[in-house]
Amino acid sequence: MQERALFRSRWLPYALLAPQLLVTVVFFVWPAGQALFQSLFIEDAFGTQVEFVGLENFRALLSDRHYAQSFVTTAIFSAGVAALSLSGALLLAVLANRVVVQAATYKTLIIWPYAVAPAVAGVLWLFLFDPSVGTAAYALKAAGVSWNPLLDGGDAMLLVILAAAWKQVSYNFVFFLAGLQAIPKSLLEAAAIDGAGPWTRFWKIVFPLLSPTAFFLLVVNVIYAFFDTFGVIDAATQGGPAKATEILVFKVFHDGFKGQDSGSAAAQSVILMTIVIALTVAQFRYVEKRVTY
Repeated sequence: MQERALFRSRWLPYALLAPQLLVTVVFFVWPAGQALFQSLFIEDAFGTQVEFVGLENFRALLSDRHYAQSFVTTAIFSAGVAALSLSGALLLAVLANRVVVQAATYKTLIIWPYAVAPAVAGVLWLFLFDPSVGTAAYALKAAGVSWNPLLDGGDAMLLVILAAAWKQVSYNFVFFLAGLQAIPKSLLEAAAIDGAGPWTRFWKIVFPLLSPTAFFLLVVNVIYAFFDTFGVIDAATQGGPAKATEILVFKVFHDGFKGQDSGSAAAQSVILMTIVIALTVAQFRYVEKRVTY
């Protein structure tokens, strides 16, 4: 029988919860409330005149074809980043888990990219694929591949997806590797004795046992693609060419700080927050059913 924790002081539980509640209120509830309040107004560029417009900012956004295109761009970008970073990290984790000689060195080198700032990652990949001086662009040109992310929207989208996924692979790798090392080797040895090949052992034993880790990383990577990739977009393409890489979070920045339309930017942030919350709830409701605990 499990013993329940008893607090002699009736205020101690609230005191223990207070720091986390304070952080949540200050950094989430209060900014979200401010954004919702500001989305109901229109301000001039200097903030001297404020007019209450109700839901007009939301109506204008939902009828704007450029904003609708940002939805499509964000969906393509997020799906590409999540798929590439998760699959690449899982492959590296499986390979690193089999390394015996200098395993710590390999693992450390793979983890290093996570320490790179998103803006630095964007600039690094921009230089690699720059059509004038980039070494990767030179190799593509020598192979007969036409590549110019400065002019071609498809090339620019592929560039930012690669940069954002490369930045996140290290984070995913740590969790996948920890999950692989937690799998009892006796299960794999028993399956091998029964005649299961490496591919069968991976899909029938390893991957189901990794499903809780994969589900957690899926949620984290979707949130990462929606919010934390702003630095990559801003440094590499600035939403171009011709808004081909203008994802929702970058459009919030562009309209709010460059366009000085704080009301529209606030409405966009509310919509973006709602989308991310809805996606997270949908993942917990439908994807988690396939998770093996």
